[in-house]
Amino acid sequence: MSAPFPPVRRAPHRVDRILKPEDAEKAIELVKQALPFFRAGEPIVHPDHVDVPVLYLDFAIDRVHYDPRTGNPSPKGAPHTEPSPEGARERIEEVLKEARVLDGAEFREPDDCWIVPVAWKSFIILHVRVSADAKELIPDYHLTEEVRRHGL
Repeated sequence: MSAPFPPVRRAPHRVDRILKPEDAEKAIELVKQALPFFRAGEPIVHPDHVDVPVLYLDFAIDRVHYDPRTGNPSPKGAPHTEPSPEGARERIEEVLKEARVLDGAEFREPDDCWIVPVAWKSFIILHVRVSADAKELIPDYHLTEEVRRHGL
């Protein structure tokens, strides 16, 4: 029998805490548990690029930037390209099967959370937010609302 889905934090909260490597390691492990359940949503076409939301349960976790010239994801921070969503969702579904969680995390104080990078080949394509206590995934609430608003 498989383990239950890792939980999702529904409302942000903040607590002063001492950061420990063990908590970062737990955050990494939580993302590793959740990664097989990530799926690609419908592409969001912007005037200068295409984003594919990555969903977990009913929440958007982050967005993958899609480069239609190569048919692959772009790394975080890459310049935008001409928007063309054809095949983006299907390709990102394939990419997520090949993705891996990197063995490191950063902490973002304003959000009181760990950021765990997920890579495809040598590109970091996702930043997954995990609560400071490493017990819950934190959705991208703005992206979740955008996905729901557009019925994606």
